[in-house]
Amino acid sequence: MPYWLIPLIILLALLVIGLLIVCICFFKIFYSVRKQPKHPEEFPIPEGRIYEPHREQMIQWMKEIRAMDHTDVSVKSFDGLTLRGQYFEYENGAPIEILFHGYRGTAERDLCGGVYRCFRLGHSALIVDHRGSGNSEGRVITFGAKESRDCMTWIDFVVGNIDKNAKIIITGISMGAATVMVTASKELPPNVVGVLADCGYTSTRDIIKKVMRDMRLPPNILYPFARLGAILFGGFDPDADSPVESMKKCSIPVIFFHGDVDDYVPCSMSEENYAACASEHKRLVVISGAGHGLCFPIDKTTYFAELEDFFAPFA
Repeated sequence: MPYWLIPLIILLALLVIGLLIVCICFFKIFYSVRKQPKHPEEFPIPEGRIYEPHREQMIQWMKEIRAMDHTDVSVKSFDGLTLRGQYFEYENGAPIEILFHGYRGTAERDLCGGVYRCFRLGHSALIVDHRGSGNSEGRVITFGAKESRDCMTWIDFVVGNIDKNAKIIITGISMGAATVMVTASKELPPNVVGVLADCGYTSTRDIIKKVMRDMRLPPNILYPFARLGAILFGGFDPDADSPVESMKKCSIPVIFFHGDVDDYVPCSMSEENYAACASEHKRLVVISGAGHGLCFPIDKTTYFAELEDFFAPFA
């Protein structure tokens, strides 16, 4: 073998290994596997022991929304995907919350308690399956990058098809919170009167690196591969938009919730988002003893009281 071939073979091997790592990172983090239709008696609960004490309550909420009158709705995304949701009307003219679920979740699983909460507050609820999740089309999860554009589409849908005078609150949990925070920095119609961000992260980079550290993987080495995979195969740059930077351009009211024992998205991330928020009307509520996504089930009384007080002047 000619000696000059050796460096070329090594370079090609490194390129192949690098591309393989990029593909693995993309499929592990950003790719969404098509889900099978759920069985009528199937009630998916988030994985993890912290959710077990709340299993019966979550199942009850799911049973209730399946039995409630609602309208199945859909929109076309900016890139041609059919996105689907369910609209639960409290009463004609009531404020409308558009609710977005978390990473690899579904509207029903993550937001069934949100419908109950909305009705207790006198709000109508539109729960939405993100692209690549639930009943919506798509294969790529973008951590709020494209989902924030989808949020704008849903806002336009409410104004154009449900109530042109609606007072709208955009609400999200975890990745859904990131979605509505990024949306809040955009040019919004006056209908949007506020944001509810529950256990949201500061940026895609921050949360992916945090999860990598939890898995005992080297985040500074692997994150560039994950980012390249998102750019090459997902059509987006995860570093382009972030909730914490978006909050610096936000002028509408925002209320943040976070549990103080959240070991998936640290409470410190909501503290950073709150500190960065430029709105004159903002509030951070930390729920004692709540893990990830469990602020409302853990302390419904505080959650209701804080929302009623915060949004009273606006909605």
